[in-house]
Amino acid sequence: MRDSPTESAAFQAYRGSQPPRFVNAAERECAQILDWYGIPWEYEPRSFVLERDAEGRVTRAFTPDFFLPEQNLYIEVTMMKQSLVTRKNRKLREVRELYPEVRVKLFYRRDIERLAQRYRLRIAS
Repeated sequence: MRDSPTESAAFQAYRGSQPPRFVNAAERECAQILDWYGIPWEYEPRSFVLERDAEGRVTRAFTPDFFLPEQNLYIEVTMMKQSLVTRKNRKLREVRELYPEVRVKLFYRRDIERLAQRYRLRIAS
């Protein structure tokens, strides 16, 4: 489910050039937390190439959900069960190996649930 641009237009700390179009409600909730605290953020500003074919075309890439420019930190949000995040963890390891200067943090379902509880948010399932 993608948000309409008008729904996302109210974000004050958003630093992207186009209104964010979230893939799911968990991403929107994280954006709201960042925005609430005035933490500048961008939504999916960059993809990291993980693999190319023989002709040089990108065959695998990783696009983190958020970038926090003041912290120089990318954030990926997943609501998958812990047992299903192996593939995502592998991609993060590859990003760290191929782009050692890039800082990226994965927020798991349990992290999001803790934030939601702390800030009294209704969490998307």
